[in-house]
Amino acid sequence: MEEGFNINYNLNTNEDISVIYTPSSIVKSYNYKLIKNGNTIESNNLDGKLEILLNEEGNYKIEILYLDSSKNEVIETSPIYRIDKTSPIISITNKTYKIKENEDINFGEVSAFDTYDGDLSSKITTNINDIDFTNPGIKKIEYRVSDSSGNEAIDYSYVTVISSNNNALKYTKFGIAIIFILFIILILKFIRSIKLERRFSKFTINSSKNSSNSILDIISDKYTKIEKKLSVVLSKSAFVKSISKRYNKYVDITDDIDEYILIARKILIGFLYLIVVFIVMIINSKIMKSYEILLIFLLGYYTMDLIYIYKYKNYKKKVENDFLQAINIMNNAFKSSMSITQAVDLVYENLDGPIANEFKKISLELSYGLDYEVAFKRFAKRIKIKEALYLTSSLSVLNKTGGDIVKVFESIEKTLYSKKKLEDELKSLTSSSKLIMYVLIIVPPLFVIFVSFLNPSYFVPLISNAIGFILILIMIIIYIAYIIVVRHVMKVKV
Repeated sequence: MEEGFNINYNLNTNEDISVIYTPSSIVKSYNYKLIKNGNTIESNNLDGKLEILLNEEGNYKIEILYLDSSKNEVIETSPIYRIDKTSPIISITNKTYKIKENEDINFGEVSAFDTYDGDLSSKITTNINDIDFTNPGIKKIEYRVSDSSGNEAIDYSYVTVISSNNNALKYTKFGIAIIFILFIILILKFIRSIKLERRFSKFTINSSKNSSNSILDIISDKYTKIEKKLSVVLSKSAFVKSISKRYNKYVDITDDIDEYILIARKILIGFLYLIVVFIVMIINSKIMKSYEILLIFLLGYYTMDLIYIYKYKNYKKKVENDFLQAINIMNNAFKSSMSITQAVDLVYENLDGPIANEFKKISLELSYGLDYEVAFKRFAKRIKIKEALYLTSSLSVLNKTGGDIVKVFESIEKTLYSKKKLEDELKSLTSSSKLIMYVLIIVPPLFVIFVSFLNPSYFVPLISNAIGFILILIMIIIYIAYIIVVRHVMKVKV
């Protein structure tokens, strides 16, 4: 058995130390002292092996006192055990820098200090030599240092490399964006003009054909042909047919368009987005990544959805607003002993806009032999407003049980008028609260945009590590939940 102190470990460490002292055979008993940072913290008499676990930070020493065979006092001293669990501290004078391409940079002063080892600035390692400061972007500089006990410290600084022709790029991007928007507007206008031309062409006599078409006319014709060819190809796909059903409601608010042309237009807009972004990336000497291509295409693909959702909501809102007038006209028609078909004709002849179009469809369906109950059910299914359901249900009851249609429509008219009046009062009472709600919803993203514009590296710590991404995800979830809750609270149903 080995006598004395066991020394089979690093005396400077950041882990726990198990110290074992084995006395010689001639030692019958001894006294030990455990000294920490110069102070005795434990003392006792033993006659066998000593085992001590050191698990707290500090400098430790053990003294053994015993009498030898000649009764002389002998003192054995252990080596000094250092337990250091505290990492060094790295101090960086400036953590964010902003330079231009190929510009020299003064990284400032970087130092490191450890409680036991003192100044460790000379032992700092960094990845500066591995970073390319000639290309624009945000560069992450890493600083590492370790003390003699094995504790490591890591800290970062960030360098934003700005392109030397940054202003020119900004103006170029802005110009490309404007050209793209104007291009889309021109396409939409020319598509509309072509549709109007086709609509009125059957009422006009064409003179000799003029072969001199403008460039915009040629582009518009080419785009329309591509759109139609793509829609024909898409119509043959079973998957596209299943998707097209959700776009049927948009067909009623467009002229001479079907759901397949709408899907084809969405795909073409997605590719136009890709072309524009590809041009911008080429100007910036960058290559698009696969996920960027997918995201940009999806952004363009769903742009048309936003436009048609907006149009559909406006269309539905106009029908809802004019529905009371339609009921009023029908009621007056019934008082004059007119039939339902005559009342419907009277509505679309005296009104204009979406409500006139809807009642014209009802009139056509009635003229084709459909029962008026079925025609009004189809109308309610297209529009999906409560007032249309009231009208359809009333006509259905009248058809089955009979009754005074004038009194029924007078009751419907009064009910709808009271509801309209109540809705207007609620809008006036909640308008200020809704304005505050919209301001509170818009302020957070605007704040992020303005801060990022003033200091592009301000949010870099959030996007440079996993904890930052988690925080961003939590903030987005809270923000979305806030919008849902506030809109739910502010929504008043009549």
